[in-house]
Amino acid sequence: MGRAPILYVKEISYPILALFGIPANVLTAVILCRGKCGLTKGITRYMVAMAMSHLLVVISHVFLREIYIYHNPYSFLSLSTLCSSYIHLRAASLDYSVWLTVSFTFDRFVSICCPKLRLTYCTDKTAAVVIGSLCALSCLKYIPFHFMYEPRFSVDNVNWGCRPKAVYFTSIGWVAFTWLCSASLSLLPNGLIIFLNGLTVRYIVAASRVRRRLKSLEGKDTEAENRRNAIVLLFTVSGTSILLWATATVTLICTRVTVNFVGADLTSPSTIANEVGILLLRVSCCANTCIYAMTQSKFRKQLKNGIKILTRVIIGPMKQAKQ
Repeated sequence: MGRAPILYVKEISYPILALFGIPANVLTAVILCRGKCGLTKGITRYMVAMAMSHLLVVISHVFLREIYIYHNPYSFLSLSTLCSSYIHLRAASLDYSVWLTVSFTFDRFVSICCPKLRLTYCTDKTAAVVIGSLCALSCLKYIPFHFMYEPRFSVDNVNWGCRPKAVYFTSIGWVAFTWLCSASLSLLPNGLIIFLNGLTVRYIVAASRVRRRLKSLEGKDTEAENRRNAIVLLFTVSGTSILLWATATVTLICTRVTVNFVGADLTSPSTIANEVGILLLRVSCCANTCIYAMTQSKFRKQLKNGIKILTRVIIGPMKQAKQ
């Protein structure tokens, strides 16, 4: 019997994802930190934090789990003493990445729809406080993971791997904790993003109607154009996140409601849907660089300059060595 097709998909997709995602997020953070993209300091902070959180997700979920551990099943990360900490890192980094997108969406909602609150909330200081608070909360939220697992097996008195304890499946407390983690990772943030974007669209449509009634502009409407650029950035970032998380959210609901947890059968529809959903949500951590490049002209310019400089740094020594 041949190997499951989903394994070939994973073995091809994840190395490509790592090769693109790691340098893309690093380059994005560097470009944004230079502050030459025409964005406010608050937005820049959110975007840099999102790039770094996405980088951590790509490293912990894609490079370490799907590439390094996959090809080295008995590496140091598989030791029972590190296994639960590594799972905590993966969960916290993904949670942090998701809630940064929510916080960015809320910041843009306040900026567009709440003129009075915007002066006090949409600031560099507030962005720093929100980013730091979300990081701390994401780390604290998954501390129980350290007490959830037990060693999978032992070889020469060395414990390897980790698996959920039996009480995890029977205790009401653990079941409730699992549901809360699942809801806070997919259902709640996606619901908030959709809700906030809906309110933003409603406000923009109403404001545009009032503006057309009060003022008929013959020339270029600069304010409307700036608002349009902000909306494009907001909707592409949050919309892409929702679309790429959709499959994982649906499979999560189905498996939780039917208590049909994904098993070892890699050919079953539930397992394939789950793996595809996981792949897509990890792709979302590499999408923002492409989004910024497509929607922000100044970012594209800085990206081109960065690629040129990087090319010179790499090719220059090679030419000198040949000469």
